[in-house]
Amino acid sequence: MTDYFINAFATLFVTIDPVGLAPMFLALTAGMSASDRRKIAVRATITGAAILLVFYATGQTVLNVLGISVSAFRIAGGILLFVIALEMVFGKRQARKSQTAEKAVESVEAHHGTIYELAVFPLAIPLIAGPAAISAIILLSSQAPDTVAYAGLGGVIVIILISCLGAFLLADQIERRLGDTAQLVITRLLGVLLAALSVQFVADGVVTLVKPHFS
Repeated sequence: MTDYFINAFATLFVTIDPVGLAPMFLALTAGMSASDRRKIAVRATITGAAILLVFYATGQTVLNVLGISVSAFRIAGGILLFVIALEMVFGKRQARKSQTAEKAVESVEAHHGTIYELAVFPLAIPLIAGPAAISAIILLSSQAPDTVAYAGLGGVIVIILISCLGAFLLADQIERRLGDTAQLVITRLLGVLLAALSVQFVADGVVTLVKPHFS
């Protein structure tokens, strides 16, 4: 069970990437007061938490309703996570996130929206609760060996979300202390780790899918 929790934490931490969200948060909230930044950070985290916890609670039900086997979802989820890992390794994910953030700011300004809309898009969706994070949560919840592990996964999700809130609140310090070079190195290392985890997801799914045909 310890291996399951380590795997779950590593997968979600790398997929959501709280440290990598810090510069995005700074870019989106540039020029805002400390009070507004705190409000946006809290709203974004709460919104992202609500979305992820909904999929955590209903993910297996959704698969059953759609008639998707756990094995098939493991393969699909693993492939999706592998694509994210490639983006991290080759430094493309941060650029894509930056483009999403820029488009969100332009959209809010064009429609005269409030700054708090940034908490929902793009901070909560898709930077915190994106397709990869949602897929990872459904995938991990389907792999929980028992009720205790499933409940523990909920705790892991909460810890990651608290990490996101901490990253937002300490964004300026994180960016100043790490610097661009350190952030790039960390992102690439985490990308390699996520690639290995995603390959394992695909391998487990393939084995489970084809095993009945050879037994």
